[in-house]
Amino acid sequence: MPSNQDIALRSLKQELQILTSIGTVFLLLGFSIATCKADWLTAGQWLLQAGLLWGFVCRFAGKRLSQNRAAADTPLYNSLGWGNRLTLLRGGLIALTGGFLFIDLPVWPPALLYALAALLDRADGYAARRGKQVSLLGNELDISFDALGLVVAPLLAIGQGKLHASYLLLSAAYYVYQWALLRRRTRGLPIYAPPPNSLRRALAGFQMAFIAVALLPFSDPAFTRIAGTAFMLPVLFGFVMDWLVICGSMRLQTYNNCGLYSERLLQPGLRIILAILLLLTDSEHPWLSTGQPWLLAGMTGLILLGIAGRLGALILLFLLDQYFHASTIPASVIVLVFASSWLLLLGTGRFSLQPWGEDWIQRYDGA
Repeated sequence: MPSNQDIALRSLKQELQILTSIGTVFLLLGFSIATCKADWLTAGQWLLQAGLLWGFVCRFAGKRLSQNRAAADTPLYNSLGWGNRLTLLRGGLIALTGGFLFIDLPVWPPALLYALAALLDRADGYAARRGKQVSLLGNELDISFDALGLVVAPLLAIGQGKLHASYLLLSAAYYVYQWALLRRRTRGLPIYAPPPNSLRRALAGFQMAFIAVALLPFSDPAFTRIAGTAFMLPVLFGFVMDWLVICGSMRLQTYNNCGLYSERLLQPGLRIILAILLLLTDSEHPWLSTGQPWLLAGMTGLILLGIAGRLGALILLFLLDQYFHASTIPASVIVLVFASSWLLLLGTGRFSLQPWGEDWIQRYDGA
């Protein structure tokens, strides 16, 4: 007589097979649309690439169905739940996006597909927590599909000239990190877990949002290439810091102190640098051609005082994107891009009067 776990596992496999079939139907529909926009060879290449990625997504999930439980010692859930279904949908959208690699098709469809996948990154966790079906499977699928998307979408952006090829260092970082962990385990070396850090999840979310915007046709390639480097560096630094803890080369106290130094010195320092550069900026620059000096003054105040400083940094980045249509880019503007990008990623830090948005960025929706 089959056990309850066997029955639950069989039910999960059947549900995954249904979702796999639904995804395959959408692949064939996409192929039909592609044949109307391009030749059969190009449409076939799109179908092959997207199909291989969708096959990877489904196989990856199928091999981990036994993890569809709240903890290692709890029973299996009988269904995938809406959280995992949305995560698989994200995987499907990334697969559809990957179909556009190395082929000449309109740039709007992959940009919109990946943007939707990025938006769903918070929705799947919300659905899992609201449905009271948070699982080990959901956590692993979420992290793995985030990493897959940050390979597929940057490759597209590099092909369009929107990112520098060095951004692939970030795309490879997760896989190198996992390989190095596996190597330490097989060699019997100690592994020390880094402490929980909500910034990791926030940085991953910002990366996906940035790549989604970079893929849009109206974003200036000169701007996104520089901003991409600025967005990449804090994440790479985080991987290095976590790895030093894992290897035992850095004490937890030193790790935590780095976070304190960032909050008390680096982030307030970035606000001061941005405010000074903005106040010294010539009001006749093209990116301020709206003739509204109140916008510059208000944005400078938001950043300097730490009143919704992330929002001020985001507005500044959109304004700077317009500047890059100019023929020459002063070094001060490049510094503005880096400083505003890091302020957006890290937050305004200590002495902020009203860090609006911080709770939303760090919270787990639906908890």
